[in-house]
Amino acid sequence: MAGDWRWDDTLFAGTAAYYARGRLPYAPGLADALAELLRLDGRGRLLDVGCGPGTLALALARLFREVVGVDPDRGMIAEAAREAAGRGVAGKALWVRARAEELPAGLGEFTVATFGQSFHWMDRGLVAATVRKMLRPGGALLHISDLKTEDRTAVGLPHPAPPHAKIAELVGDYLGPVRRAGRALLPQGTPDGEAEVFARAGFSGPQRLVVPGGQPLERSEDDVVAGVFSMSYSAPHLFGTRREAFEADLRRLLRAASPSGLYSELQPGTEVFVWRSGTEGCSEEPPGRLPPTGSDSRTADP
Repeated sequence: MAGDWRWDDTLFAGTAAYYARGRLPYAPGLADALAELLRLDGRGRLLDVGCGPGTLALALARLFREVVGVDPDRGMIAEAAREAAGRGVAGKALWVRARAEELPAGLGEFTVATFGQSFHWMDRGLVAATVRKMLRPGGALLHISDLKTEDRTAVGLPHPAPPHAKIAELVGDYLGPVRRAGRALLPQGTPDGEAEVFARAGFSGPQRLVVPGGQPLERSEDDVVAGVFSMSYSAPHLFGTRREAFEADLRRLLRAASPSGLYSELQPGTEVFVWRSGTEGCSEEPPGRLPPTGSDSRTADP
């Protein structure tokens, strides 16, 4: 991690309840694109590292026999379990409260591992090397994120865009100009250079996949507020006794931008870098067709 920042358990404290409503979804064609690329047929196991409230794992659940999500935040694990039950897939989902650095945690072998905009919070070299050992021969690691290079300027949409720049200024007015991250600050931002980390851990690749977005999305004032409170750098607890004042100012700012309380945004595209485990003597069988292994599905808190 950049600078002297160290992970602590308040990083995403209180944000889990805001995720589903506040975060923009991955591109709607992601699951189908991965099923085609990796020839997934519902018989493998998925490990989602830094799973949050299960957003990615549940979006891909139909492609696997079992999905296992790992996250250190208790609220995230609880939200993931609730959402899995609501979608009727609780029987094939296991939610483990643990840091990625605690893997393998007795979880067995997997055909695919995913990091959905979470890898930068981890001891990347350690986690990459560990996850490679947890993948079956021929398995794949997927580094997944919003496509950062696309122009998402909303033109001709029915409502104004959320005033993101002004929201960032308001957060800075309350929390200071340096990005907050748990109990500490993150003056240099989060690290990049994932390709070097994965290559050093022994992965081969990557193969790049872009799933296009661009679909117009309608967002309410409550959606935008939830999005702000879902972020680590503006998590509810960071505002302390000034949280209500911040939210009141935030809502005033939003109403000034759109008196109707509705906003338009474009669905971001999703970028996937596919890394292969590179294990010597790897099977020619694609990831989705490897024999299943694993334990009974359940919610775990080791």
